[in-house]
Amino acid sequence: MLRPHALQPHPPRSFFRRDPVWVARKLLGHRLVSGVGGTRTAGIIVETEAYLGIADKAAHTYGGRRSRRNRTMWGAAGHAYVYFVYGMHHCINVVAGETGDPVAVLIRALEPDAGIDTMFERRRRARRATDLCSGPAKLCQALGIDLRLDGEDLTSSDLLCVESSSRRPPPTTIVATPRVGIAYAEEWQNEPLRFFVAGNLHVSHGRG
Repeated sequence: MLRPHALQPHPPRSFFRRDPVWVARKLLGHRLVSGVGGTRTAGIIVETEAYLGIADKAAHTYGGRRSRRNRTMWGAAGHAYVYFVYGMHHCINVVAGETGDPVAVLIRALEPDAGIDTMFERRRRARRATDLCSGPAKLCQALGIDLRLDGEDLTSSDLLCVESSSRRPPPTTIVATPRVGIAYAEEWQNEPLRFFVAGNLHVSHGRG
């Protein structure tokens, strides 16, 4: 179970300006908050994946690729990298590392804790709270996240931000497994770069 802590302000940019594996683990227990539509929706981050940039065959910036789509990854840490996939879904990443080192952390699942009625309105196919944010596309739909929020500053924005740890999982409850849905990444598909809180019912149904 996640332990309650007093609410904290947004983490500073220096929190995100680190190795993406460190950021992916430390984001667990932080809160992702959306103000889209004038309604606060939020959830505790319970699952992440680290993407290691130029060397990582699963990363959008593998081999130094630059495009209009991935340009946010090349910028400053602490910004949202939102992209559209399969012609229907949005996913949100947190840019990590130093500017010019295009690494990021995908937020894969949240435990909803604010604006749950609004989340159900946005995700009409969901039948229970554990279906609302148990996957990267689901959580974006529930929080109203789309391409308009690409590049948003997660350390200060009123539309989309990360709040500092209010419920931190004990290190012994953090599980590391291979990332989900990256069979194309050859040897990188088996790297243990997916992190989640053991036993949390809101984690996605991925490998491991």
